[in-house]
Amino acid sequence: MIEPKVYREMGLNDAEYAQIVEILGRHPNYTEVGMYAVMWSEHCGYKYSRPVLKLFPTAGPRVLQGPGENAGAVDVGDGMAVVMKIESHNHPSAVEPYEGAATGVGGIVRDIFTMGARPMAALNSLRFGELSDARTRYLFDRAVAGIAGYGNCIGVPSVAGEVYFDDCYEGNPLINAMCLGLVKSDKIARSSASGAGNSVMYVGAKTGRDGIHGATFASVELSDESEERRSPTQVGDPFTEKLLIEATLEALNTGHIVGIQDMGAAGLTCSTTEMAAKGDSGMEVDISLVPRREEGMTPYEIMLSESQERMLLVAAKGHENEVKDIFEKWGLDAVVIGRLTDDGIVRIYDNGELAAEVPAKSLAEDTPVYYMEARIPDYIAQVKHFDKDELPQIEDFESVLEVLLRRHNIASKEYIYRQYDHMAQINTVVLPGSDASVLRLKGTGRGLAVTVDCNSRYCYLDPYTGSAIAVAEAARNVVCSGAEPAAVTDCLNFGNPEKPEIFWQFRQAVEGISAACRAFGVPVISGNVSFYNESQGVAIYPTPAIGVLGVIEDIERRCTSFFKNDGDAVVVLGFNGPGLDGSEYLKAMHGRVAGCPSLDLDKEKRLQACCLKAIRSGLLASAHDIAEGGLAVALAESCFNTEGSHGVSVEISSDGLRQDDALFGEAQSRILVSLAPSKLDKLMKLAAEHDVPLMVIGAVGGSNLIIDLDESRVIDLQIEKIESAWRGSIEEALA
Repeated sequence: MIEPKVYREMGLNDAEYAQIVEILGRHPNYTEVGMYAVMWSEHCGYKYSRPVLKLFPTAGPRVLQGPGENAGAVDVGDGMAVVMKIESHNHPSAVEPYEGAATGVGGIVRDIFTMGARPMAALNSLRFGELSDARTRYLFDRAVAGIAGYGNCIGVPSVAGEVYFDDCYEGNPLINAMCLGLVKSDKIARSSASGAGNSVMYVGAKTGRDGIHGATFASVELSDESEERRSPTQVGDPFTEKLLIEATLEALNTGHIVGIQDMGAAGLTCSTTEMAAKGDSGMEVDISLVPRREEGMTPYEIMLSESQERMLLVAAKGHENEVKDIFEKWGLDAVVIGRLTDDGIVRIYDNGELAAEVPAKSLAEDTPVYYMEARIPDYIAQVKHFDKDELPQIEDFESVLEVLLRRHNIASKEYIYRQYDHMAQINTVVLPGSDASVLRLKGTGRGLAVTVDCNSRYCYLDPYTGSAIAVAEAARNVVCSGAEPAAVTDCLNFGNPEKPEIFWQFRQAVEGISAACRAFGVPVISGNVSFYNESQGVAIYPTPAIGVLGVIEDIERRCTSFFKNDGDAVVVLGFNGPGLDGSEYLKAMHGRVAGCPSLDLDKEKRLQACCLKAIRSGLLASAHDIAEGGLAVALAESCFNTEGSHGVSVEISSDGLRQDDALFGEAQSRILVSLAPSKLDKLMKLAAEHDVPLMVIGAVGGSNLIIDLDESRVIDLQIEKIESAWRGSIEEALA
């Protein structure tokens, strides 16, 4: 009998242990308890989040594979599919930022090529504390280096991402890694393993003691002791991963692989039990045959190790040598360690001695599910009592704009993405820095636009609306690139779900995402939940990172956010309104996080449809989402073209708003566009057809950013000066 202290330290409670005893009809041994502990953790079993995640829309005409596999897949035409997913690697990155971030990239890439897709692009969504803190600077610099070090070596370009800084992430940074790959629609591989007698093969790198109980480590709050828990932190080898990509894709192409799964969280325990359960099969494995790099490893350690660059596959009986030869050709281990059975039981042997015997579905599908209490946090009522009229009106708008452009949440992220190889595979036709990155689909005239977005301050103030805004903004950025949104993948980062206030945030966020996805007709095809993002008992802001994939029918009609031609008209498409709530201006200039952001999904849908049709019709020279920093920042960012900066001169009216709101408010559903004056009439007609307001505010030209507000010149700044400050802000903070 296992002592309560032992199973509790692994993350199981008394009731769960009793349930295991009932399932097995006996007390489990130490290895079996470890297996249940990792599979029944929130990180693997989704025991708190599963009931809520059922709210997501997951079906659609393009969907070929929804949630439940290694990644989701959508049809992009010509018999091709894009496989896509985003996952977190937060806790490991908090204690070992380089390896934590690097293995986050490695893990998400494996999820993609396990589906038979060649990884074609990586993205990331990152959160850190303020760069004024020395520890934060260390975490930031090492995490970015880890992403670059791994991604650059495996030849998968990092093409887009987002980075935000706030004190709430100081002890618990977020590292969310996203990847997409391309596969023929009829060649998508899956993890379901069936066919009694088929061989179970271990392929890839050798097994060590790194990463043991990594899944349960990700299911607890960070504390002072977390720094000492380096054993749950995996160590990656990108060169081995590159070999594994090529070997796996070649082996899948033989048609002899029945099922395949990455050994990610929970390692061999997860891959054996999930593959068997999905195929209504059993499995017998002898772990004495597992290649390992350390002596004296116990069955418990082998089954729970999360060593990187490993896969489990099931090969059709009689074709094992053909598969083995391919992996050995690439210098990788490939060993038959067992076979499938038809009794639904996973049996783990060690040199012929039975080490574990468990029903596969009891670990993979019968995780206890909890319906958690949800309670509105007290702070919600406090932040909603925000009277913007009480704010002092700042007169020096030039200084405000300069401050905002230097803010690390707005400033250029060049310091980060110039460390990444974003041109590998030569598919990237719109580089990082625009609203979304664009990739060509070779052999077709189409392309893909991809981005990841979330303003977590909005989600803190109103989790429902803030999360809907995250979907809207990501879709808007894809639309501004000329693509029709096709699918969503999400990484839901929250605090401890056992606290009713946190679970309320989580449920509200899922409901907001679901409402937005339904409004835009964009399904959620994959994702990840990351709970327990707390440090010393203080939770991060709710941070549901939203990745959106869009399809461009004619890649020659792609669009970017930068002004291109002197003399072009500058136009605001969309719906003006108050937008100081939760804004970067409010935090930067008044030190407040307050208010209640708003979004009208019907207006947003009409705006996106109008903008997309305008781009497809060849009307627009540029299109840029108006987001953090409002219209003034959007104008400045549109001037900062790496191919040659442009000035702009505009005249706007506050139209009943405070003047600072008119300039820096972040009202949703607005896009800043430029176009030849000769095309204005067509754009006006198109806007009228979609019932979208349109306001011509000025023209591209000159070397300054000039804004006249209510017939008074309030901003007149040299582009060269403000662009230099914007581009260098993050690097200066790290110097």
